[in-house]
Amino acid sequence: MLRIHFVDNRQAPVWLADERFTFGAAPGNDLVLDDTGIGAFHAELYQENRFYYLTDLGTPGGTYVNEEKIGERYQVRSGDLVRLGTLELQIVDPAKAGVKAGAAPRWLLQVVQGENQGHKYHVTGSMTFGRSAKCELCFSDPELSRRHAEFYLKGDILEVKDLASANGLKVNHQAVTTTVLQPGDQIQLGSTTLLVIGPKVAVPETIDEDATLFIRAADLPVAVKAKPATPRPATPNPLRATATPGASAKAAPPIATERPSLRLGLLVGLVIAIVAGFVVQQLP
Repeated sequence: MLRIHFVDNRQAPVWLADERFTFGAAPGNDLVLDDTGIGAFHAELYQENRFYYLTDLGTPGGTYVNEEKIGERYQVRSGDLVRLGTLELQIVDPAKAGVKAGAAPRWLLQVVQGENQGHKYHVTGSMTFGRSAKCELCFSDPELSRRHAEFYLKGDILEVKDLASANGLKVNHQAVTTTVLQPGDQIQLGSTTLLVIGPKVAVPETIDEDATLFIRAADLPVAVKAKPATPRPATPNPLRATATPGASAKAAPPIATERPSLRLGLLVGLVIAIVAGFVVQQLP
């Protein structure tokens, strides 16, 4: 038995339990779809001899399988991508080998307030959100900028970044520029509020590249306090062994008095010599 999966994961998969299954915007269809470009009775999928065939019911927008426009009785197989207007559906056979039953997306954004309320969107890679038709998540909310924000995956971690929007971005009522999202977070973009659905993941601690880092320097040897130097006794001058600063000033007068005595002695000796010579001359 085949199963229909919504590519944007707006709702749970639908089993093709009946032999005939109709798609369209009118309430009488088996699967009611109100997306842009979908007619009142858009297409019919029916089973015959264990095979499934899809028929377009004459809609202006047409029905596409793997981006090929189809008419009547087009056989569909597991893995085919069906597009009705802007809505994409995938045909899946869970019993077929190679198809993983747990291949559901890990991260979803559900609209809890605003346009398309109740719809869920599968986050794959990088997806922009805004009013521009070029955005993967395009909303007509007048409070949104053309490119309002970007959702992107880094491994198992989902992040959101404001794209310099006019009205900004809030996560859990706090204005942010960029942040890591966790399951249960509510994101406000204009008048649209999204609920984050996904796995609980551990967020690695981020290091602020602009923060000042303090690095311990190498330990230096502790400086030893120098002891005051002990004055060494001065070596006495042998020529002044008995002299002291006080005695040198008193020793000067005796030197001055010895010089006149010497002169007087010389003078007396000279007189004696002269007298002796005179006496000798007077002898007969």
